Amino acid sequence: MTPLDLTLIIVAYLMGSVSTAIIVCRLLQLPDPRTQGSGNPGATNVLRIGGKRAAAATLAGDLLKGLIPVLLARLVTADGMVLAAVALAAFLGHLYPIFFSFKGGKGVATALGVLLGLSWWVAVAALATWLLMAKVFRISSLSALVAAALAPLYVWLLDPQPPLLAMAVAMSLLLIWRHRSNIQKLLSGSEGKISGNRSEETPSEEGD
Repeated sequence: MTPLDLTLIIVAYLMGSVSTAIIVCRLLQLPDPRTQGSGNPGATNVLRIGGKRAAAATLAGDLLKGLIPVLLARLVTADGMVLAAVALAAFLGHLYPIFFSFKGGKGVATALGVLLGLSWWVAVAALATWLLMAKVFRISSLSALVAAALAPLYVWLLDPQPPLLAMAVAMSLLLIWRHRSNIQKLLSGSEGKISGNRSEETPSEEGD
């Protein structure tokens, strides 16, 4: 691995470490998402405390910080191992941001951005899975868990490069781990459902 490859990985982690949710809430003079709702700095919690526009900005920012590092890496290398490392670094930055005491979000939007940079078709398949589950069950966390579980399968079917498949498995396992509290609520039937109305949101709902 060259110094340039290492630089790309470090830059990816640093970009992932920028918390879009916290920045959006500060710019819009909203409460810190870490202290409201579920306490998670992600788009779903921002929807709860700030509404659709704030959530959309958070979602876009989280997606881009997964997408941009991968696209930058693809400009200078075609090495699947390097691309996989860059992708995972950006994702880990979101989960464990150095700028925010290593306490980040659950990574759904950033994972989608990473997949979009690596394989357009895999990202579409994962997004379609999330949308279908959300439409049927109206539970953000369940949608994220199913999409995460199926992502490695989509990579294997649509872009079966060993480094990318290993990265997808690692990312999926991390996503499931970060949603462990949601899994408990799903099993107990206490997980909240998606709603665009802030007054109807429940603190138990969280998919990102």
